[in-house]
Amino acid sequence: MNKKLMMVVAITGMILSSSAWSADNGLVIKRSPYTAATTLDRWEQILEQKHIRVFARISHKQNAAGAGLKLRPTELLIFGNPKLGTYFFLSNQAAGIDLPMKAMAWEDAKGQTWVAYNDPQYIADRHGIKDRADIIHKMKGALEKFSNYAIAK
Repeated sequence: MNKKLMMVVAITGMILSSSAWSADNGLVIKRSPYTAATTLDRWEQILEQKHIRVFARISHKQNAAGAGLKLRPTELLIFGNPKLGTYFFLSNQAAGIDLPMKAMAWEDAKGQTWVAYNDPQYIADRHGIKDRADIIHKMKGALEKFSNYAIAK
């Protein structure tokens, strides 16, 4: 099985089991009244307003189609602010596996859209980062604002 196909299968499995995701896995998941694409368009808008860099936007649906598989709309936005994220690296460079931040929006089998992102506290805990409470607080606040903007009516 090639790498692309393995990635699509793994992501599909996560999406199909989304109802089993719990708070202990570090994901913050919110319902969106918009499509997956529109939800991330709105997230990108607020990032642009805040001068936060968007590194990439990936359509897992499009990539799945390229592998001959069908997937409901699923998009990933990769973004970051080195003025905050770099502090995690300074505490533990291995945190770079979880940064930059990501937001993913997807449409489930019932047509409901969801958006998720990693809780910065979870990332800090995963990497044993105990000296960045102020940075974690700022990151959590920013992600809360970005996600609320993305799903606001």
